[in-house]
Amino acid sequence: GACSGSDDSGGAAANQCEASVDSDHSVARHWNEAVLAAIRSDFPAPTIHARNLFHSSAGMWDAWAAYDSDAVGVFVDDERTAEDVEAEREEAMSYAAYRILVARYLPSPRAEIAVTQLDELMDALCYDRTITTTEGDSPAAFGNRIAEEVLAFGATDGSNEAGGYAAEYTSANPPLVVDRPGTEMNDPNRWQPLELEVMEAQNGIPLEDTVQTFVGPNWGSVTSFALPEPDSDGLTIDPGPPPRLGDPATDNDFKLAVNEVISYSATLDPSSAATIDLSPGVQGNRELGTYETVGHSGNPVTGEPYSPNEVALGDYGRVVAEYWADGPMSETPPGHWNSIANFATDNLAQLGPLRVGADGPEVDRLEYDVKLYLALNGAVHDAAIAAWGAKGHYDYVRPISMIRYMGGLGQSTEPEGLSFHPDGLLLEDGVVEVITADSSAPGQRHETLAEHVGEVAVWAWQGEPDDIESDIGGVGWIRAVEWVPYQRSTFVTPAFAAYVSGHSAFSRAAAEVLTAVTGSAFFPGGLGEWAVETDGLEFEAGPTEGVTLQWATYQDAADEAGASRLYGGIHVRADDLAGRVIGAEVGAEAWELARTYFDGSVE
Repeated sequence: GACSGSDDSGGAAANQCEASVDSDHSVARHWNEAVLAAIRSDFPAPTIHARNLFHSSAGMWDAWAAYDSDAVGVFVDDERTAEDVEAEREEAMSYAAYRILVARYLPSPRAEIAVTQLDELMDALCYDRTITTTEGDSPAAFGNRIAEEVLAFGATDGSNEAGGYAAEYTSANPPLVVDRPGTEMNDPNRWQPLELEVMEAQNGIPLEDTVQTFVGPNWGSVTSFALPEPDSDGLTIDPGPPPRLGDPATDNDFKLAVNEVISYSATLDPSSAATIDLSPGVQGNRELGTYETVGHSGNPVTGEPYSPNEVALGDYGRVVAEYWADGPMSETPPGHWNSIANFATDNLAQLGPLRVGADGPEVDRLEYDVKLYLALNGAVHDAAIAAWGAKGHYDYVRPISMIRYMGGLGQSTEPEGLSFHPDGLLLEDGVVEVITADSSAPGQRHETLAEHVGEVAVWAWQGEPDDIESDIGGVGWIRAVEWVPYQRSTFVTPAFAAYVSGHSAFSRAAAEVLTAVTGSAFFPGGLGEWAVETDGLEFEAGPTEGVTLQWATYQDAADEAGASRLYGGIHVRADDLAGRVIGAEVGAEAWELARTYFDGSVE
C-alpha cells in the first residue's frame, strides 16, 4: 500500500516507485526492525533504547489511531478520514517513526550506519524524505507533526537528552582496577566503577575513558508511560533494600549470595560431567520472586509431555550467560524482547487469525503489531525507569567488588582460623577455602597458589583465554582477589549499580505484556526454542556440543534471563528476584493503560 498516492498529495512519491520491502511484514514491523538495527550500532544504554522504542512505537500508534473511531493517541490525539485509510495510515506512521528515529540516532557514534538504514527504509517504502513540512493535511505532514510533538515531549521528560543524557553522580568508592588484584572500598555496599586498560562498550564500541561512568542514575525521574510519579527518593516502585554487609539482619544473606555467585562461576567448566535437563517438563513454572522450579506437566497445545533435553551444565551456563547478555552488536534487553515478540507474532500469524488479547476480535497484522509495540515498549520503558530508580537510590555493589573486597579481607567463618575477618568470605569446602602450606604443597589442590599461603582461594572461572576462538578459561582455584565474571575482558561488568537487575525487570515486564497480548502464557505451539551451535560462544571457545534453550512460557524465558546474570557474574540473587517482581508490576500496569488507548476509555 505504500506506493499509492501521487505527487500532489504532498506525501508519497510518484506512482512509478515500487515498494521493495517484505510484504508479509507490516509497516510497523519494518520500523520496529529499523530501531533494533539502530540500537545494535549505538552505545548499549538500555534505558535510552527503551525510551526510543517506546517513543517511536507511540508515534506510530498515534498515526494509526487517528484513522480509528475508538482509539486514542498518546502524544497526539487526532481524528482523520481518508479514501484509502491503509495507504495514508502507513505513510503517516512512517514519517512519524522516521523523524523520531533520525533525531534520536543522529548523535550516535555510528550515526552514519543507523541513519543510512533509516533513509534506506523510507526509500524502500517509496516515501520522499525531503518532505519535512508539518503544515497541511497530507499524511506526511501529519506524521511529521506527531514526530515534532514526541520530540518536544522528550526534551522535557527528565532524560536530559539535550545534555547527552548526562547526570550528576559521585561514586562512594574509588575505581576497581580490574587488571590488579583486590580492591579498596569506602563503602562495600555501594557501587564501584571499574577501570580497564582497554574499555569497550558492551557492543564492542571502543571507549576513550577507561573508568566507568554510571549510566542513568537520574533515570528514575524520567516521565513514564503508566507508572506513578516517583517519590522523594526517585523511586516509582520501592523494592526495599538489598542485603548489606555488616548489617546484623542481612549480613549473612549478603555473604551467602556472594558464595552463590562463586558457585555459579564454578559450573562454567565444559570438562565437568555434570548435566542439566533444560526441558520445560523440568524447568520453569516458577512462582514469582523464587528460584523454585516446578516444571510443566505437559504442552497445553499438543497435549504431550515435554521431551527431556539434557545438556552439559558447563555448556549451559556459558550459553545462557551469553545468550541473555545482550552483548556485542546486540539490541540490548529491551530490544531483545522486541525480537522475541516478533518471533512469536510470526509464528502466531501462521497458526491462525491474530487477536489482541485472548478474547479480542480478529485483526490484521498492522493493527496487531502497532498495539503490541505500544504495550510492549511502554512496559520496557517503564521497566527502565523503575529499575534505574532503584539503582540510583540503592547504589548497590556488583559481585566483582564484593568478591575481591571480601576475599582480600579474609574469611569470616572461623574466628580462630587463618585470615579471619568479620567481613570476609564464608568458607565453603570446594568453593571458598584458605590456602595453607599443606593445601598448596606439590600435588595438592592449591599447588599453583603456593606463594599465597594465608589468602582466600575460590573455585571459579579463570578468566578470558588469550585465544577466545579456540581456548577456554576453564575452572580452577584462583585467588579471590583476582575473580572476574564470565564476560568480555574489555567489558567485565555494566556501568551502573546492581540493584535491581535491569535484565530481570525488562524481561518480566515484557513477558507480562506478551502473555496478555497473545492471550496465552505459552509460546506459540507451547514451546519457544533457541539453538546455539558448537562455535556459538563469543567469550571463549564452545559450547562443546550444541545447546537448545527451551521455554514453555514467556515468563519462563524471563526467569532464565534473570538467572543468567548469576552465571555471568553480573548480579546476586537479590538483584534478580527484586527485578522480576518490579517487572511483573510494570508489565501489568502498562498493559492495562495500553488497553484504554486501544478502546478509547483512557482518562
